[in-house]
Amino acid sequence: MIYLLQTDVLADHAYSYLPVGLQVLIAVGLVAFLMVVTHLLGPKRKTSDKLQTFTSGIESHGDARQPMAIKYFLTAILFVLFDVEVIFFYPYAMNFRGLGWDGFWAVLMFVGFFLCGFIYIIKKGALKWED
Repeated sequence: MIYLLQTDVLADHAYSYLPVGLQVLIAVGLVAFLMVVTHLLGPKRKTSDKLQTFTSGIESHGDARQPMAIKYFLTAILFVLFDVEVIFFYPYAMNFRGLGWDGFWAVLMFVGFFLCGFIYIIKKGALKWED
């Protein structure tokens, strides 16, 4: 087995994945073993003090589930959506000469779709905070 790990004779076969498979198997086995051992050997005294929520020494008051404006979440989701779309401009910027006119027209279509979505959001009033 050590011989298989050290030679390049079988580099084109599934045997070349043997070291990765062994590492994954050992890692998963170690995690499972440690979880079982700590569950079996760990203390099981559940007192009221241990079951209370830890709040860094600050006494908790009120309910954590207070209503929050949906506009905050909508703005956050829209930010993530448009932020991810802007990331697609980077590969074009790195290879714009190699893509030629076909790449230019593809990016122009992408920007058009991007602007259509942005105009739709503006018309729906998704970014207006006043109600």
